Amino acid sequence: MLIVGALAVLLFGSRLPEVARSMGRSFTEFKKGVQGLEDGMRDAVYSEPVDTIDYDDQQGPSGPAFEPPPAGGDTPRPAKPPGDSPDG
Repeated sequence: MLIVGALAVLLFGSRLPEVARSMGRSFTEFKKGVQGLEDGMRDAVYSEPVDTIDYDDQQGPSGPAFEPPPAGGDTPRPAKPPGDSPDG
C-alpha cells in the first residue's frame, strides 16, 4: 500500500488532493448508478404484474387445421439403388 501511495505522489504531485476528490466523486456516482439498477431490478421482480391475461378469451388458431397423411400403403416408397441389397 505504501508503494501505491508513493507512486501516486510521484505521478500526481501537488494535484493529488484534486485527483483523489475527483475519484471519490466518480466512485460515489458509480455507487448511485448501481443502486438505481438494483432498485429497478428489485421493483421489476417483486412487483405485481400490470396486465393479466384472461385465458378464456383466446381466439382459435389462425391457420388451417393439421391433417395427417393417409395411413396405409398409399404413399410411394423411393426405389432402392442396385447393389444395395443385404446379400451383397
